[in-house]
Amino acid sequence: MKRLMTGVALAGLVATGLAVGGAPAAAAAVGGAPAAAGGRPGTDDLERWAHDTWASLDAMTDESTGLPSDNVTGDLRTAGAYTSPTNIGGYLWSTVTARDLGIIDEAEAHDRIATTLDTLETLERNDASGMYYNWYDPATGAKLTTWPDSGDAVHPFLSTVDNGWLAASLRIVREAEPALADQADALYDSMDFSAFFDPAGAANLPAGTNRGGFWDAAPPGCSVEAPMYNGSGETAYYTCHHYDTTVSESRIATYLGIANGEIPATALYGTHRTMPPGCDWAWQEQLPTGTYRTYAGFRVWEGVYSYAGMSFVPSWGGSMFEALMPDLLVPETTWGTKSWKVNHPITVAVQKHHGLTDAEYGAWGFSPASNPFGGYAEYGVDLAGMRSDGYVSDAEATDVDIDRPGCTEGANPDPEFGDGVVTPHASFLALPYDRAGVLDNLRHLEDDLGAYGPGGFYDAVAVGSGTVAQRYLSLDQSMIMAAIGNELTGDTLKRYFVDKEMEKRLRPAMAAQDFGSEWRARE
Repeated sequence: MKRLMTGVALAGLVATGLAVGGAPAAAAAVGGAPAAAGGRPGTDDLERWAHDTWASLDAMTDESTGLPSDNVTGDLRTAGAYTSPTNIGGYLWSTVTARDLGIIDEAEAHDRIATTLDTLETLERNDASGMYYNWYDPATGAKLTTWPDSGDAVHPFLSTVDNGWLAASLRIVREAEPALADQADALYDSMDFSAFFDPAGAANLPAGTNRGGFWDAAPPGCSVEAPMYNGSGETAYYTCHHYDTTVSESRIATYLGIANGEIPATALYGTHRTMPPGCDWAWQEQLPTGTYRTYAGFRVWEGVYSYAGMSFVPSWGGSMFEALMPDLLVPETTWGTKSWKVNHPITVAVQKHHGLTDAEYGAWGFSPASNPFGGYAEYGVDLAGMRSDGYVSDAEATDVDIDRPGCTEGANPDPEFGDGVVTPHASFLALPYDRAGVLDNLRHLEDDLGAYGPGGFYDAVAVGSGTVAQRYLSLDQSMIMAAIGNELTGDTLKRYFVDKEMEKRLRPAMAAQDFGSEWRARE
């Protein structure tokens, strides 16, 4: 990340309130931090929720290392003994947000961020790529080779998406905390995203795309041994899968690689909007409609699914975080006016319609989270995801299976849903697209279902039985902090994240994409 880009106005974003030096156009607080927007209905609730959410992140962070745990119990007393690059990244942007909202002062924010950056400089990494391993001990910073809870062996892995979120936070820090910019830049510049990018791409796709990550020693199970893609000469053992779906949280790593000039912008065309049409692909959740379009010489199937009269590009599992987590930092709706600007609000509407109308849960917001009955589970709207046995929305794991006309007959096209599991972070992600609906939903979760504790909203609640997952996850809490911060300060995190070089390299390719999403599906 080149320092000469710091503080440069983003010409294409001024009209939407993005201003010089990463500071909001309406910044009024002391020291350049933005003042929270006041006067709008719900602002008091959002501010209160942010204060309490920060308490959970504070409780799970080790003071000596500045590393957050992955989770903490609902009483904020017992934190987990492991952390990840995503958790660390989320804590960094949450610290910036807490400062900007006036929850902590500038000196505390600086000290917290400095402690974390100092520890990041000492963590063991993969030398050939500069990437961080997926699990560390938050108390010592040691790379984990044994899982704390079970004693099982850990085979150290370098995750594409997890390193993406950590790197994204370093971009934010360098703008939000100029005194630490050189340190943040040095860490960021040492991370080479071309190490994940397979120029040959995945099968049946026209352009290169990222692998899921790699091991630097042969793991058990499936892997692909190959020279590291960054040309370092080192050997990597890549995942057998690629990140080959467009609507995925993993696109943050693609954006960063493009912004850095490490991978080509055509990587945006190396992912599936849907799987292709036809009976050979009838294993996917729906048979898509759509058309082929050509971008920069690459022929791309622009497929869509339909739900309640809306057509949209689905994610893999049908969850909110797959679709909307990158939108917390990247101005997707500004740069992707024919793609994300249409798709994001439809994604929210689909989730809301499923929860309130089709499943009649009385609440909505489905995304991977703690299982109220123990453990962790992947929740989503089944018909809004490509995976045939997709992420489900209830505790009974009700799988919707509809007809694929001319190919297969659905086994369960109109099921009765059970005890719906709603996760608050999914609602917070929807704030830019349905503020009133989100506030109503969250108040219901807090006031009627008791899904609230000393660290803010508990991670999930089964709305039929009222069973609550009384714990907090670092990832989910950091998404909540980012969503509230953006809502109250006018997308501050996006201003910190974006620089002129990113806009130059990424925006034209995003602007060209046309997903074909529509509020009313074609007959």
